[in-house]
Amino acid sequence: MIPHTARIGGLVLASTAFYAYVGQMVPQKEVLPPTETAIRADLSTTEMATVGREIMEGKGLCMTCHTIGRSGALRFPDLDGIASRASTRVAGMNDVEYFAQSMYAPDSFIVPGFNPGMPAINRAPIGLTDQEILCVMAALQSLGGTPTITLQTSHTYYTAPGAPAGGAAAPPTEPGQKLPLEATNTTPGVAKPPAPPAKKGA
Repeated sequence: MIPHTARIGGLVLASTAFYAYVGQMVPQKEVLPPTETAIRADLSTTEMATVGREIMEGKGLCMTCHTIGRSGALRFPDLDGIASRASTRVAGMNDVEYFAQSMYAPDSFIVPGFNPGMPAINRAPIGLTDQEILCVMAALQSLGGTPTITLQTSHTYYTAPGAPAGGAAAPPTEPGQKLPLEATNTTPGVAKPPAPPAKKGA
């Protein structure tokens, strides 16, 4: 007959081994503070797309819920080939305006089959700047298309510094010069009032 103390000790060891095994099955991922991305005023469109992809995988947290080219999206749509779909999502809205709305006012249009829940990425806790968002938009254009966005691109939620009325692009600043803080929204983290959406998804 096994002593009572030995049985208790065996139960403790078995329980410890079981929970240690379960703990090792849970994916372990180290989370580090996001690194700030220095965005030069002379970035080319190609460079913007590269920087944008880094932001998507880091500070922007895009890949927490989206996938690119993997079968079966997670919480939100797969982004593979999004460049060819963006201009057809909402009637009368081109790809630039669609990408902007998707990030500044994501609940304005919900892709059929998905639920709302994406935060506005220019606000806390993500808090991307307008220039970082332009880089992300260039990266999205590169997924199945050719990027055309520059740091002088204006859209409904952002007017590039020096752009005249009507949204024409302003000439770039001197090479290597960083964009001024005034280039961001007047109120940090708050988007301009969105235009009425052309279509409301569910």
